[in-house]
Amino acid sequence: MRTLTRAGVLTAVASAALFAAPSAHATAPGDNGTVKIHDATTGEEPRRNEPHVCTFYLDAFGFDAAQQVDWHIEAWAPTAATKGETVKSGAITLDTDGHGRTEDLSLPDGHYKLFWNFAGEKGAAKHKVFWTDCADDEGSQPGSTPSASASSSASAAASASGSTPSGSAAASSSPSAQGATGDLAETGNGAPVGLLGGLAAALVAVGGYLVFRRRKA
Repeated sequence: MRTLTRAGVLTAVASAALFAAPSAHATAPGDNGTVKIHDATTGEEPRRNEPHVCTFYLDAFGFDAAQQVDWHIEAWAPTAATKGETVKSGAITLDTDGHGRTEDLSLPDGHYKLFWNFAGEKGAAKHKVFWTDCADDEGSQPGSTPSASASSSASAAASASGSTPSGSAAASSSPSAQGATGDLAETGNGAPVGLLGGLAAALVAVGGYLVFRRRKA
């Protein structure tokens, strides 16, 4: 009877120890959290990682309330001149939901690795590898039209050299002006003034004769 009682007690103690161990591990401060790289134009809600960015920020989720975090970013192969060189660092205190974001950050185009350390962490720091590439955002796209400044510079250069591009307004304005003046001259001189005056006098004389003859009849 005593043997059965002791066996029951030992079984109960072992079961309690098994259930207690996972619970203690699950409550390790902040270890269930994650950090993401976000483009500066991405909102804080999405929990996806964006490994190719220009201007960016660090977005943390699921850490403990008011978690104290220290982070740093290192230059990474293959673009790093010195692998492991810290190029940016900072600290942040997360909110009561274990969420927080840094200010917008920027780095020269290249390959980097983020290290995210927090008080009470178990094991290695959280980390993310990412690329920055701003060249495509700043460069002009293929097929784009020349800028206004380039066009104005070309015009200024042509004016300074004294040459007038073919087909320009300056080259075509002179013939048009001459043609307009010629048309006006032809309109004014098409019928001689003397001929018109003689014809009018003749018409008046004929009319007077017809009236005189009618009265005489």
